[in-house]
Amino acid sequence: MKLIYQQMLAFFAVIMATLLIVGLFFIQFTTRMVYNNTWNQLEGYADSLMQQALTVDKQTATFHGFEISMLKNSEAVLSQQKVHFAIFNGDNEMIYPLLPENQKHSVTKADWKRLENGERIRRTSDRDINRRNNGAEMTDVLVPYFYDGKLKAVISVGSLVSDVHANLAKIEHNLFIALLISSVAAIILSYILARYQILRINRLRGAVHKVARGDFDIHLETKQHDEIDDLAEDFNSMAQSLQASQAEIKRQEERRRQFMADAAHEMRTPLTTINGLLEGLQYDAIPEEMRGKSIELMQNETKRLIRIVNENLDYEKIRTNQITLSKRHFNATEALENIKMQLTKKAQEADDKLIIQSQPDVMVYADYDRFVQIMFNIMQNSIQFTQKGTITVTAKTGFHETILTVQDTGIGMSEAQVKNIWERYYKADPSRKNTKYGESGLGLAIVHQLIQLHHGQIEVQSQENKGTTFKLVFPDDAPATETTPTK
Repeated sequence: MKLIYQQMLAFFAVIMATLLIVGLFFIQFTTRMVYNNTWNQLEGYADSLMQQALTVDKQTATFHGFEISMLKNSEAVLSQQKVHFAIFNGDNEMIYPLLPENQKHSVTKADWKRLENGERIRRTSDRDINRRNNGAEMTDVLVPYFYDGKLKAVISVGSLVSDVHANLAKIEHNLFIALLISSVAAIILSYILARYQILRINRLRGAVHKVARGDFDIHLETKQHDEIDDLAEDFNSMAQSLQASQAEIKRQEERRRQFMADAAHEMRTPLTTINGLLEGLQYDAIPEEMRGKSIELMQNETKRLIRIVNENLDYEKIRTNQITLSKRHFNATEALENIKMQLTKKAQEADDKLIIQSQPDVMVYADYDRFVQIMFNIMQNSIQFTQKGTITVTAKTGFHETILTVQDTGIGMSEAQVKNIWERYYKADPSRKNTKYGESGLGLAIVHQLIQLHHGQIEVQSQENKGTTFKLVFPDDAPATETTPTK
């Protein structure tokens, strides 16, 4: 069964159940109302008979009974309205109408006791009256009359139940007609409501189909009315996330292609050099005095290829949490001095000054090898992008942390470049393809991942043609008593 029919059936069932319940309550209420109106009318007849037919001696204040002629006149009038009455004296004996003894009856003891207490009795059906009226079902009221504090008479006034039922039948007929009209209206209203819900669902379904075809640029308008709008909001969030993911995938794929092109370019040159030198050595095309230099050149080119491969392997291991940090306290100043010695030759080739500004015993809590890798990459990056300038490295102790900065006076970066330097395969200046400006574009991406593994922070400030400053913060996660000898 389609959802629209399910919705229609549900709405129709709710509406019809409501109508039926209201109808039943209305019929019960109407029945009570019709009977109450009938009883009120009958009590009015009884009171009227009391006033017209009672005979009381006003001088002696003596109750003499009822005037028969008046009762006969009243009986003639009321019989035309299908109303019958009977009168009982204070001894529960029927005194009117004048019937043979074998046809007379009396009020039950239980009802008579209630009447003696001054209570008026309303009955939906009285068997004695029914029998007197050839089995026609009657409803009646019993009204007591007291004189001088004593029960003197009881008047029973009854009317045919068929008349009451006739009124109820008319009301029920009109109610049935109203129910039929309401049923048709319920079907139409159910269809409208179901159609409205289905249209909202189909709108969401259409959006899902677009997403399935790869169209993530979609937004559903919502009014925050119900759960379907909440679902639409969740869908909008999902579509935005998928769009962002798709954009990121495309960006990373573009970076990967760029990296593959850069890596191919970087590896082609050393491989071509190595292949040419090997062919020269094979065919004795290289003079004897140049063979040592040729072998040294091949070694340098081989090391360069190994660095490119190792950087990629390191990044993947760090990114997939395949490395374990062995953090401890050690002297950051001594580690920086060791790195300076390794980079002095490269700094001299760029005509740069490499300066370490630090107290002799600045302690840092980190993995020694990874700390050296982080600082080496950043300092080497500063040298690569600085010509005839200064690279200043500082280290100081903060509040439960160690703060290091690497400041250069190089070519600097734009705001857009600063935002992307942590991305893998990214090069601040992709037009520079030689090793002077980096080999793989993975150095700073590795630095960023390692800093996160240390739960540290790294910030970059840069201006074009003025230089760049890297600020690194290593938190002190262990007590100073755990200090171990410097590696």
